[in-house]
Amino acid sequence: MLLENKNAVIYGGGGAIGGAVARAFAREGAKVFLAGRTLAKLDHVRREISAAGGMAETAEIDALDEQAVDRHADAVAAKAGGIDVALNAVGIVHVQGTPFGELSFEDYAHPITAYTRTNFLTAKAVARHMAKRGSGVILTLSTPGSRLSGQGFLGYGVTCGAIETFSRILAGELGPNGVRVICLRPDAIREALATSHAREVFRGFAERAGTTVEAMLAERARTGTLLKRFPTLAEVANLTCGSLVD
Repeated sequence: MLLENKNAVIYGGGGAIGGAVARAFAREGAKVFLAGRTLAKLDHVRREISAAGGMAETAEIDALDEQAVDRHADAVAAKAGGIDVALNAVGIVHVQGTPFGELSFEDYAHPITAYTRTNFLTAKAVARHMAKRGSGVILTLSTPGSRLSGQGFLGYGVTCGAIETFSRILAGELGPNGVRVICLRPDAIREALATSHAREVFRGFAERAGTTVEAMLAERARTGTLLKRFPTLAEVANLTCGSLVD
């Protein structure tokens, strides 16, 4: 198994992507530490992992709270003997679909501030434990919004560009300590609409276009992707596992 005897922390572990990756990590032998704001969602993922023969623990923390993130990382490292992998899959509701001329600075800045804060805090918390051991992988998530041009996603597009730049520069700083930083850029995942914040985020686009979220994404997949479809949760989870292979 790819991750046998490894310890993985998943921030946002109760969400669609975080949960899928956690299950994949556990399937590959990792002990998974699920962290997030909604304990019920975390426990649901934990029970699924346990039922499949995996190992998982949960902790209710706010990944925007520096002290809470630090305490949790310290506790995991002390209990498990270290942290080998960490993924920030935190989802934060924000405004999309509003044209620039109608967009407030607060709505523009909110995703930039929140997402860059949580990625900074979680990476810093785990990096010091990884650097002590001379190994580890920090995973971040972006979207094609970092490369696209268009209307209605200015704040989140800038956010994704910032996460990618953060990941690239951090990889150069932590590399000499044996710590890798990998940024993954999956597209929209239709399966996630039922359980994640994505539906609320996409609703602004759909309402302005006079359509539904499902119809909007179907058209986007047909005209804007090479495979004419979006990735599945399983594909994203498997890719994330594969990215850990040296």
